[in-house]
This record gives sequence, C-alpha cells and structure tokens, in this order.
Amino acid sequence: MTSLTEPDIAERPDEIASLDREIALFLDFDGTLVEIAPSPEDVQLDRRVVPALTALRAQLGGALALVSGRPIAFLDEILAPHRFDIAGLHGAQIRVDDEIRSQADTHAGMHEALRDLVRFANSHVGIIVEDKRISIALHWRLAPSLESEALALMRDIAKRMGPGMRLQEGKSVAELVPAGASKGNAIAWLMATPTYGGRQPVFIGDDITDEDGFEAVNAMGGVSVRIGADRESHATCRLSSPTVLRHILLEAAESGHLSAASFKQD
Repeated sequence: MTSLTEPDIAERPDEIASLDREIALFLDFDGTLVEIAPSPEDVQLDRRVVPALTALRAQLGGALALVSGRPIAFLDEILAPHRFDIAGLHGAQIRVDDEIRSQADTHAGMHEALRDLVRFANSHVGIIVEDKRISIALHWRLAPSLESEALALMRDIAKRMGPGMRLQEGKSVAELVPAGASKGNAIAWLMATPTYGGRQPVFIGDDITDEDGFEAVNAMGGVSVRIGADRESHATCRLSSPTVLRHILLEAAESGHLSAASFKQD
C-alpha cells in the first residue's frame, strides 16, 4: 500500500476560470447524487444516473470521478456493474483506471475507537456507527438531541488518537479520518494524472466535508458547486437539490454536451 501524498493544489493560481474549457468532473455521492437518507444504508440511487455517468465519462475522455466519504467497495456495489475512478473515504483511498493508486494505513487505535463508539451507540437509540476500516463515522440524524454528546465523544477520541487522525464534521455526522486525507488533496492528486490534467476541474458537493474540495478547485481556476443553500460556502455556484443536478447530468448525457456552464443556474 502507498500513502497519500500532499499535492500542490495551487498549481495554476492565476488562471481565469472559463466556461468553455474541457472539464474534469468530480462528484460527491450522499446529498449530491442521492438524497441524504436517515441511515447510510438506506440511500436510493435513480436507476438512470449510472448509465448517464458512463456516457458522460466517455464524453469527458475518462475525466470523471466520484469523491466521497464512502468506501470504494460500497460505491462499487451501488454503481454495479459499472466502475468509475473513485476517491473514497474523503481521499484516504484513490482508484484510477481500476487500480488502487493510493491508500492510507489503518490507525493502530482504530479498534479501541470502534469499541467505544459501538458502546455509545448501544446505549443510545438512533445513534449509528459506520465502520469503514480506515475511518469511522458516527451518525445522529435519527437522534438529533444527542448531537452535543456525540460530538464530545468523537472529539475526545480524536484527541486520544493523536495527529495521525483528524475529526471531520458534517451534517448530523462526525468522522475520524486519516490526517493526510481530504477531498481537496484527492482532487489535486487526480488532476496531476494524464486523464485529468489540463482540464478545468468542476467539483460538486453538499456538505462541510466538501469545503476543502471547493477551495482546492477554486485555487486551480475551476468551478465549485454546492448543493443547497443552507449555509455559507466557498463554492462559487449553487444548485438547489440533488434532483436539479440529476436533471443536468441526464440532459447532458442525452445531448452529448457538458461544460462548466451547465452548472450555472440563473
């Protein structure tokens, strides 16, 4: 296994964003391609989306990747039989051309952290622990009154685990992830590969976990798109919902044309 390295996310800081350049498309999954579900296992993907993504990938010369907090194995199952380039677990693992190119090691304290979180979940109705091996997420969407207690526990565990792990907070979820992994780093890593290099990056996400990705894309003269208008964001564009995004992607797959301008809504 190799470790994720720190790429240079400001490779072209003076480049002016253009709506006419060929793009590289990076897509978050939960809250972006699918609606947020009460439980991580309950997500429903529109059956038309995967064929549309396959068509768009061909149109973009292969420069389409999912950049998600989900493990690659989970996304493969949802998207089967199609397989895509994926940066999973917030960039802790990256697969390009059907080959794992970068993957963080499992922290030595992960087993103890998982034990403590499972104990907490077993004592509180509505708390869900999502074991992703390299990372662990704690969900309280079904128990919003427990947010403060859940966050305090996650912060304590993150402090105990030390600098090798960081706490990633999102919508009704907090996750322990390898310190060097982020969606921004993953996008920059992909942009340094032949398939994606030289294109204008477009990243679409919906959560706090996507903000470093928006910042990285902005620094590269790209276009950042946030789903929803519920909070301030570094994103330069907004779409109101995953439904609007799916409409854009399906229409582009049918028309054979997708550009940065496709995501500019009046």
